Amino acid sequence: KQWYQRRVAITAGDDANQTTQLLAGMLDWPQGTMASVVSAGDGALTITREIDGGLEDISVSLPAVISADLRLNEPRYATLPNIMKAKKKKIAKMDPASLGVDITPRLKILNVVDPPVRQAGDKVPDVSTLMEKLKEKGHL
Repeated sequence: KQWYQRRVAITAGDDANQTTQLLAGMLDWPQGTMASVVSAGDGALTITREIDGGLEDISVSLPAVISADLRLNEPRYATLPNIMKAKKKKIAKMDPASLGVDITPRLKILNVVDPPVRQAGDKVPDVSTLMEKLKEKGHL
């Protein structure tokens, strides 16, 4: 799967499909969103995606950015023995500096302001009173 490792960026997660489109825009690469089936061809990928009316097949040239649909892969379920083994494993603690990662804040908060307090609304007994109030305030 050489084509997969070198020329495709795959994104998944609960980001309202923003990451794929933003990354594709920044890289100036074609995008295939919500892929449920991906197959490789001559310098291109054929992507099947689910849409409201059924399935849609699109073709994108490589390099490309793809977002995965839930149906792209079969999930692997953990077995009880493997869960027990995982509980016993030690997790090594690392600091960002040992990994060569700079965590210096790059944003500076200049000001934080609470939104204005909302005024209480008026209760009206019937529709005609509502219409009169809306006309008074110039909304109708």
